[in-house]
Amino acid sequence: MFPERGQSVPFTIGNYAYVDEYGRETVTWIRNFATRKPRRFDAYMIFSEQRGRIVDYLGTHQHLAVDIDLSVDERGGLRLRSGAQRFYEGIIGFGFPLLFSGVAEVCEWYEEKDHRFHIEVNVANRAWGPLFGYRGSFDIEWISEGDVPAELLPVRCERRE
Repeated sequence: MFPERGQSVPFTIGNYAYVDEYGRETVTWIRNFATRKPRRFDAYMIFSEQRGRIVDYLGTHQHLAVDIDLSVDERGGLRLRSGAQRFYEGIIGFGFPLLFSGVAEVCEWYEEKDHRFHIEVNVANRAWGPLFGYRGSFDIEWISEGDVPAELLPVRCERRE
């Protein structure tokens, strides 16, 4: 997804909960990576009654909708695994074949021994192998309730699930 590789790359994750313009409870995962050229990866999650699962809209224009299976891992943390994917642009919408994409597994947990949150992300394609990944740990900063900063909201909000 990014052409850079590295170790000890600083990153931030901004998570915000809000109600989107369609009345859906939404959680953002905005990740910023301090690579040579700063990179940002946006994800906006909703629970789809229609699909009976979480749908993750990727990117600021929400072109890609990805079904997410949520479970608890052996550490007591969250495990998110991607499934079916759909591409949307204007009136066009179609299932995006996994042959041209990857399956993501994201694990996030808290470690008592170092009092930090940890994350591990791996995206791989059956034929091409690993596509993207990172792992690390982070501290959290709780911010009192308020509006989501405008620069973190999607440019376009997709309502198809």
